[in-house]
Amino acid sequence: MMGEPVAVGACIALVVPFLGNTLGAALVFLMRRGMSERFTKALLGFAAGVMVAASVWSLIAPALEAAEGGPVPSWLPAAVGFLAGMFLLLAIDHFTPHLHVGADEPEGPASTLKKPTMMLAALAIHNLPEGMAVGVVLAGFLAGDPTITLASVASLSIGIAIQNVPEGAIVSLPLTSNGMSRPKAFLAGTLCGAVEPVGAALMVAITGLVTPLLPYVLAFAAGAMMYVVTEELIPQTQQGRHTNIGTIGVAFGFVLMMVLDVALG
Repeated sequence: MMGEPVAVGACIALVVPFLGNTLGAALVFLMRRGMSERFTKALLGFAAGVMVAASVWSLIAPALEAAEGGPVPSWLPAAVGFLAGMFLLLAIDHFTPHLHVGADEPEGPASTLKKPTMMLAALAIHNLPEGMAVGVVLAGFLAGDPTITLASVASLSIGIAIQNVPEGAIVSLPLTSNGMSRPKAFLAGTLCGAVEPVGAALMVAITGLVTPLLPYVLAFAAGAMMYVVTEELIPQTQQGRHTNIGTIGVAFGFVLMMVLDVALG
């Protein structure tokens, strides 16, 4: 009987977010005229809100609880892990040639890579922390941590999947405007989503090897997600003509993720 919840948890964490991304990428076949700037900003804000709430409710709070009664103050693993996640993503961002959606100039070291390839690199960097977040919560559940339940795994996976739907569209649609065919853009968007199960499996493996690292790894995933929010999502909502639509998206995304975490957790 114990194996059944474990299998269900692993299936939810590894499959549900990926399906959300795939569904979003499939919108490239329906939205042939692309998305308006305001709609794109609203979706980016929504994704940012979900990720901020997930970082706080699903990762930082359990990290603090898991560290209680340990050999160090409970805030220390959360602080160390959070900063480690932020700075690792900063290093990856700095040393990987990539091009953010909507940007004119690539970032990272000089490269001869084509524009669509660098866009895919940026999107892979973006998706990795989401997979890591789901994976570390799954790892906590598998390790029997009392603060993390199957419902916790489900709420975070569903929240990430919901924000992956518009995110998948944001991935695929710009690729068509850069000369890629719709089937290839769909495949590229789907493959970017495949980074998430890889990140999840990596976190499960790391935490499984050293269970006491759980508070650090939970906070690490939160830091990685917050880097994406502050470096990419929020700035993109403020590009071009000023509008508050991105801020409204953040509000709705945050509340949705908070409700999911509290209601299901």
